[in-house]
Amino acid sequence: MSFKRKLISAAASAFAVVAFTTFVSAQDSNTSREDNSMQKQEMREKRGGKRGFGGRGMRGGKHGGDKMIMRSLAKLNLSEAQKQQTGSIFQNYKLSTQTQREELRALRMKKRDGSMTAAEQSRVVELRTQLKSSGEQMKTLVLAVLTADQRAQLEQMKEERRKRMQERRQNRQNQPLSQSQDS
Repeated sequence: MSFKRKLISAAASAFAVVAFTTFVSAQDSNTSREDNSMQKQEMREKRGGKRGFGGRGMRGGKHGGDKMIMRSLAKLNLSEAQKQQTGSIFQNYKLSTQTQREELRALRMKKRDGSMTAAEQSRVVELRTQLKSSGEQMKTLVLAVLTADQRAQLEQMKEERRKRMQERRQNRQNQPLSQSQDS
């Protein structure tokens, strides 16, 4: 074999090795991306398909209201009897609304998949209404456990939270457009 053929064979072999390793590493990165997206999907399903601002992370408003009440109650120096009463109220609320929340979660998954019917959409509205009224009843029961001073303190915390939220909204609106596009 001539030197020229050996050189060409070596170059072709080196090219083949480089091409093969590039191909394999590209496959590995695609596989890792797919694995990562699968992990994210599994986490979303564990959380009930919620993500972004419409999920559990949102505080106040119609999402997480009972958690906000519980957090606020922790700051009120409740007596042991009040803690037990409010704890049982929250537990009863959670148990009584569990099936409704599970059904609503399943309907939200159907909506996300694009297979929701008009009847199911009306069922979502009905479930939300039921959950809202149950939440209002729970809130009324909790407020009945509190003293007048504690209710006033709770109302003050609520007002402070409203002010902070309003300030955040104004700050967001006052940001220059270029800063919000950079993010």
